[in-house]
Amino acid sequence: MTPDLSTPSRHKLPEDLFAMLIGTMLVALGIVFYSEVTLATGSTAGLALLLQYGTGISFGVLFFVINLPFYVLAVLRMGWLFALKTFICVLLVSYFTAAIPTWLDISGINPLFAAIVGGGMMGLGILSLFRHRASVGGINILALFLQDNFGIRAGIFQLCVDGVILFAAFFVLPFDRVVYSLVGAMVLNLIIALNHRPGRYVGFS
Repeated sequence: MTPDLSTPSRHKLPEDLFAMLIGTMLVALGIVFYSEVTLATGSTAGLALLLQYGTGISFGVLFFVINLPFYVLAVLRMGWLFALKTFICVLLVSYFTAAIPTWLDISGINPLFAAIVGGGMMGLGILSLFRHRASVGGINILALFLQDNFGIRAGIFQLCVDGVILFAAFFVLPFDRVVYSLVGAMVLNLIIALNHRPGRYVGFS
């Protein structure tokens, strides 16, 4: 029997929590891949990675601190529930990026593979969070706000912002790592741009 997709259905709390757990794990695993081969990405995660490479401060600490100002926009424009979910997701990503290297021993990884698969995992994780009215903070919050209120596609907007952050990576990383990072950014944002748009998914939280 074909399900009726014409009427949106509300996600239940267990569904939201499961999506947040799996989504943040995927994002964190992608970041760990990037960190292993010194790649960059966009949004606040990319900024945190660049600062980690330059200062030695852990990604989790930097990621949490950088996201703090964006909670104001989350509360004012997206509501307390969205802000709370996002706060939890940022905490989970910060935790998982520190914990995964103790759970998974990566002795070597090809940088192009890391860029494509890591970018894909981050894109799928962010997409999962978007569909359950959550995010990993920062530019994701602004991207969702612009899509919901002005019809600007979240993936396209984030691609533009990521371009600025990745341009800054030229001053921090070797040229080949920036090229690999650009490949990963394209994979990540294409996943969001192709799948997170009106009519593509009717569930809501």
